[in-house]
Amino acid sequence: MKLRKGDTVEVITGKDKGKQGEIDHVYPKTNQIIVHGVNTASKHSRPSRANEQGGIIDKDMPFDASNVMLVHNGKKVRVGYKVNDDGTKVRVARPGGEEIK
Repeated sequence: MKLRKGDTVEVITGKDKGKQGEIDHVYPKTNQIIVHGVNTASKHSRPSRANEQGGIIDKDMPFDASNVMLVHNGKKVRVGYKVNDDGTKVRVARPGGEEIK
């Protein structure tokens, strides 16, 4: 998976198209991600010790990583890989070839 936790991404398809957010969690086996503030669902919670009041909570739900593009220097870019001379593998922004930190 070319996306990592902490990357800023923009949604390119679906109900939240155009929204930007930071990746909170990555699930490589299912190719899904959770982005903060995107694809939220209302969840009813019962009062407990952790949440004494209970009520309706907005929860970020996972969705497929193919529905987002990485934002690098304010632009949406595709992500590729490059192997440096010292043997380290780094992510690069396509088509420019700038290294992504």
